[in-house]
This record gives sequence, C-alpha cells and structure tokens, in this order.
Amino acid sequence: MTLSWKRIYAIFNKDLKDLSKNMYVSSVLIMPIVLAFLYSNMGEVTIELHYLVINMTLASVTAFIQCAVIAEEKEKHTLRGLMLSPASLTEILTGKSLVSFFLSIIAIVVCAMITGYEPTNLPVIAVALVISMLFYLALGTIMGLLSRTVLEASVIFLPIIFLFGFGSLLVLLVEQYPALSFIEYLPNIQLVEIAYDVEAGLGFGDVWLNLVILLAWAVVLSLLTAFVYKKKEMD
Repeated sequence: MTLSWKRIYAIFNKDLKDLSKNMYVSSVLIMPIVLAFLYSNMGEVTIELHYLVINMTLASVTAFIQCAVIAEEKEKHTLRGLMLSPASLTEILTGKSLVSFFLSIIAIVVCAMITGYEPTNLPVIAVALVISMLFYLALGTIMGLLSRTVLEASVIFLPIIFLFGFGSLLVLLVEQYPALSFIEYLPNIQLVEIAYDVEAGLGFGDVWLNLVILLAWAVVLSLLTAFVYKKKEMD
C-alpha cells in the first residue's frame, strides 16, 4: 500500500490549526527557550549545558506536544473516527508527528543560536538528533494513546520530562550506585556522549555504536507504538 501524502498533509494541517488554538500546549515551546536564555547569561556554556537545553526540548516539545495532540483527539472523541477512516496507521502517525517534528527542529535551532552551540561535525549531530526525535515522537504517541485527557497527559508526563530532560544529571549517581548503570544507555545520555565525541574530533565511524543504541530505542518504541495503537483501535 502506497502512502497518501494528501491524507498525511490533511492530518498535519488539522493538527497545526488545533495546536495554534491551544495556548496551553503551544506555550511548552517557551520553556526550553527561556532555559537557553538563562544558561547563555551564565558565561561559558559547556556541552553539558547545551544538551541540557536540547534534551529538555526533545522531552517537552517533541514528546509532550506529540502526547498532547493525541490525548486531545481522545478527549474530543475524534481519534476513533480517524482510526476508522481510510487512512492507514503509517499515514495517521506520520501526519500527527510532523507538527511536533518541525516545531522541535525550530526550537532546537533557536536554542542553539541563543546558547551559541556550533557542533564541530554537524552531519553527525543532525543524524543523532533526527533519530532521537523518532524515539521521542514514539514515546509521546504511546503516552498520548494511554492518556484520556490533555490534563492527564500533562500530569503523567512530568516524570518523563524530568528523566529525559534532566537525566544527564543522574549520571553522577552511577559512580555511587552501580545498579543504576543502565542510565548510561538512555537516549539522552547517548546524545550527550555523541556530542562530546564530536567535539573531540570523532566522526561517524567512531560514534556508530551510540547511533545504533539510539536507533534501537527508536525502533523498539515505534513497534510498541504500533502495538498500542492497534490495541486501542480494537478496544
């Protein structure tokens, strides 16, 4: 079955209009930008701080907005109609992900300009960010499908924003508590490791394992998203 870009665009256009009317959700865009301004006024911004802002953007903009868009559809009881429409799973999820995807790119670029982040190897960072976005889009979709309202989505998403937005701070605990070593494999931590390697002059051939780990997270979450979507479709 071939993708219908007309259907994808229609879904994207509808979500864009709905989001522009929802100031509560769209105001989330301000949070990482304010954070970027705060850090930019603190003097020299380290890689750790650059990616604290970027990871916060991925968690709050990419994942939360995606979650809220899906949850709002459920709250308005329009998601069921979309599921029963001729649009396929891929078309629906692609159309509903494009808004969050483009807003994330805009937010990351704006934050990078504010903090003055200029990666040494932009292609590597760009690939890592795109893969990371796929993970966060899948995560947001799952949480949206499991939420009944936007308000409920906001509450249950707070721990996720903390874990993936400020999760790099948890690395300090690994030395004291070896049982928490799994934290080092979280997508946000892998992204920071890639950034450090890039600044050290390394390229694709040196960070491929980190990229594979990121891709594995994205694939697993995408498969889980399809499973949850199908389950909700049959409920």
